[in-house]
Amino acid sequence: MARNLRVLFVASEAVPFAKTGGLADVVGALPNALKSLGADVRVLMPYYGMVKQGKIPMATVAENLEGQLGGNGLAFDLKTPAAGDYPFYFVERDELFERSQLYGTPKGDYFDNLERFSFFCSTVLPVCQNLDFQPDVIHCHDWQSCLVPVYLHHRWQGAEIINRAKVVLTIHNLAYQGMFYKEKFPLLGLDWPLFGIDGLEYYDQINLLKGGINFADAITTVSVGYSKEIQTPEFGYGLEGLLRHRSAALHGILNGVDYQDWSPENDHLIPANFSKDKLAGKAKNKAALMEAFSLDPKLSKAPIMAMISRLADQKGFDLVAAVLPELLKQEVMVVILGTGEEKYHRWLAQEAAKYHGKLGVKIAFDNSLAHLMEAGADMFLMPSRFEPCGLNQMYSLKYGTIPVVRATGGLADTVDQADPAKGTGTGFLFTDYTPEAFAAAINAALKAYKNQKQWRKLMENAMSQDFSWERSASAYLNLYKLLVEGEG
Repeated sequence: MARNLRVLFVASEAVPFAKTGGLADVVGALPNALKSLGADVRVLMPYYGMVKQGKIPMATVAENLEGQLGGNGLAFDLKTPAAGDYPFYFVERDELFERSQLYGTPKGDYFDNLERFSFFCSTVLPVCQNLDFQPDVIHCHDWQSCLVPVYLHHRWQGAEIINRAKVVLTIHNLAYQGMFYKEKFPLLGLDWPLFGIDGLEYYDQINLLKGGINFADAITTVSVGYSKEIQTPEFGYGLEGLLRHRSAALHGILNGVDYQDWSPENDHLIPANFSKDKLAGKAKNKAALMEAFSLDPKLSKAPIMAMISRLADQKGFDLVAAVLPELLKQEVMVVILGTGEEKYHRWLAQEAAKYHGKLGVKIAFDNSLAHLMEAGADMFLMPSRFEPCGLNQMYSLKYGTIPVVRATGGLADTVDQADPAKGTGTGFLFTDYTPEAFAAAINAALKAYKNQKQWRKLMENAMSQDFSWERSASAYLNLYKLLVEGEG
C-alpha cells in the first residue's frame, strides 16, 4: 500500500513560491521526501501575486472550475509549473489572492481572509475531480486549510473521488487559529449547528483551527516537545482541553531539513563551501557577511551572532531588546534579518544607526543572505517564547554556527546543552524566559568561543547532527498507512 499511497497537500505557502515562515519550508520539502519513498503527492495552494510575479513559468491546467463562497459558485483557473519534480497546483482567483503579501500587512491581517481561505478550501473537490486524483490522505496545514476536513464531513459526503480520504492536520503554530466574527459564518456554506462547541465556535467567534482539530482523523505537530506543550495552559492558547481530548490522535513528528538546499558542502548561495573536516571556507563566508552588513573590519576576530526570524514577541524580541545594549558593549557583532511587527522594524532601524559597524539589520526576507548568515556567523540566537519546531537552529548546526536557544518545543528536541570542557553538546540553552537567563546563555557561549580548541569541537559535534527529511517522511508515511488501514 505504501508505494501507491496518494496524498494531497493543502497549504497556504511553500518554498520556492511563497513564504512567511517555516510552514513554507515544510511544504516545499516534505512532498519530495515522501515521493522518494514511493508516495504519489500533489500540492494545492493559492496563486498569489508573488507566485505570479516569480521566475517559475506556469501552465494552465484548467479554466473556469467552480469553487464555493457563501454557498455560491465562484470560478477559478488551475495553474501548474511548466516543469518540476512533482505536481504543484495553484488556485487562481485574482481578487482574492493577487496581493502584495499572503495574509496581511504589518498593520494587520487582510479583512477578507475568511473569504479567501474558505474559498481556497472549497476548491479541493473540483481540483481532485478535474485531475482525476483520488487521494488516500489529504494533508492540511494550519488554519488556512482547516475547513477541508469540515467540508469532507459536512459537504462532500457524496463525492466518491474524495469521501474516503483520511485527513491529517499539521499544526505548525497553535498561536494562529483563524479567528473571525460569527456574523461571517454563513460565508462558509455550513449549517448553523456547526457553529457550536463540537464544531467551529470558540467564545462566540469562528475558530477555523478548532474546526480542523475536531474533524481531522489525525493531528500532528512539528516536534514531540511541542505536541506535549500544547496540551498545557501555558502553550495551548485556549485549545489545550480539546487537544487533551484528542490526544490519542495527536502525534509529534519533528520537521526535517532539506540538506540539498542547506548544507555547507554544496550550498551554491555562499562564497566558499566547507565541511566539518575542512573548515577554512567558514572564515571566507564570515568576511563576506561582514561586508554585506557593513560591519567594522577591525572586529574580524570577534564573534558574529545571527538572527533570521519573524520580528515578533513570540520569537523573543522583547528579550533581544532587553539584552542588546549590554551585549553590544562587548567585542561582538550582531546581524538580524526578518520582517514582522512594526514596533520592531522601527526599533531595529534606530539601533542599527546607533551601533553602526557592530549591528547589521535588514528588514526583508532574503534567501541568499539567509544562507550567507548561516555560513558566516559564529552563533545563532533563538530566544523564542515558544517554538513548535524551528528550522534555523537545525540549519545552524549543519553550518557549524552554534545555537543559543531557549529550551522549548523543537529547540529543546534538537539542541543538546554544551559542556565545552568535556567536548560534549551542540549549543547553549536557557529555560527561564527572562533577559537574565538569555544573557547568561550568551555569555556562556562567548566564554567558550575564547577557547578555539573547545569551540571547534562544538562545531564538529553540531555539524555531525542529522535531521534529514527522510526520517520525518517515514514517520508521516507510517501514520498515513495506519489511517488508511483503519488503525490510526
